[in-house]
Amino acid sequence: MPQPARERILDAAYTCVSRYGIAKTTVEDAAREARVARATVYRNFPGGKDQLIRETISREAGRFFEQLAMAVAHADSFAELLEEALLFGHRQVEEHEVLQKILVTEPELLLPELTLESTRILQFIKTFIRPNLAHEALAPGVTLEQAVDHVARLLLSFVMAPGRWDLEDRAQVRELVRTELLSGVLPV
Repeated sequence: MPQPARERILDAAYTCVSRYGIAKTTVEDAAREARVARATVYRNFPGGKDQLIRETISREAGRFFEQLAMAVAHADSFAELLEEALLFGHRQVEEHEVLQKILVTEPELLLPELTLESTRILQFIKTFIRPNLAHEALAPGVTLEQAVDHVARLLLSFVMAPGRWDLEDRAQVRELVRTELLSGVLPV
């Protein structure tokens, strides 16, 4: 069964961004790569290049969370789930060739897109965390929504900028989860 034009265009846009970068990728490049007319791109993405790039990034974020869910499925506890999520997330960000290339060559173009997308990414993380955290006994005075928001924001922050923590060292990740992500959320 042939792939729908919209998916082919998103695949093509990703290929073009990986080849040319965000700034140099054009609607025409994506159309040529997808083997569709330029008008087909505009029919599917009426906002033009901006919408195409935004939706390509959004789709990649969705794929990341699908892979994350599989990577942490074996976790026996909420703390272990967070450890696995940090290890996986850090590794994915570090090994993602296109993301790393753009962060080096065009951070001024990617970072605003990620900032715009951060609300949606944060919502993905909260949706991912909520059912797992709902089974935990929370610290007195902490609601489930407060705990979910706290953990989600810190998780996103540490994956993108680990600071002094070595997210390749399982012992450090375990300590980070215990002292920073869960501190104040779960009872001591």
